[in-house]
Amino acid sequence: MRRDPLYGLAGLAGLLALVEAVPRLGLVDERFLPPATRILGTLAAELGTARLWIALAETLRGWAMGLAPAFCAAVVAGVVIGTVPGLRALTGSTVEFLRPIPSVALVPLATLLFGASLGSTLLLVVYASFWQVLIQVLYGVAAVDPVAHDTARAYGLSAWSRIRHLVWPTALPYVMTGLRLAAAVAFILAVTAELVIGSPGLGAEIQVAQSSGAVPTVYALIVVAGAVGIAVNAAVRLLERRVLAWHPAVRSEVAA
Repeated sequence: MRRDPLYGLAGLAGLLALVEAVPRLGLVDERFLPPATRILGTLAAELGTARLWIALAETLRGWAMGLAPAFCAAVVAGVVIGTVPGLRALTGSTVEFLRPIPSVALVPLATLLFGASLGSTLLLVVYASFWQVLIQVLYGVAAVDPVAHDTARAYGLSAWSRIRHLVWPTALPYVMTGLRLAAAVAFILAVTAELVIGSPGLGAEIQVAQSSGAVPTVYALIVVAGAVGIAVNAAVRLLERRVLAWHPAVRSEVAA
């Protein structure tokens, strides 16, 4: 069923009305939660400054530079681990040990290695994004029909031909799901690294605003981060629909 955008707009309007009313009614001190009109006014002023756009560019740079190698490495590793006999069983315990480690637990290591620089952001983004994609690729490779796999072997298809014509089409929907998850996680970790470590970007600007007591600016920058996160998710979903235009699930979604 196609979603009506008016519902989303109505929900956003309701949220803005709530944020406007709560401090106006004295339910929350305006020093901690300014009314929505003040936040939006501050946001409009911030959008007119070069500092905000430079910080946003730094965040998106760290996001893209971390996501791209993590995605490529995870896809290659997932296909190799999933297709080479015995390799998944051999690496299973290592993957299950490393995957649950929170990326923020690497903040001290990132700070020690790179300090408050882009390198710290990349370390956290790559680590978090890699596992999101790898697990999905492993699921995708495991979803290949065993009968189709045996048939391909019986017809003498090479390992590369089996990967190209059998494994990859089956795993591609999982790969795109992994990319969508990794893109969101990568953006979150990019902002988190900047906020905690102080590397240049939107998170660092939020930290500076908080330290200086500019509460409306803090909320305005948070709104910017949320809007960019929505844009990233929408862009990846659009890419997913284009890449999987042949897939029955995507065709039925577009038809609806």
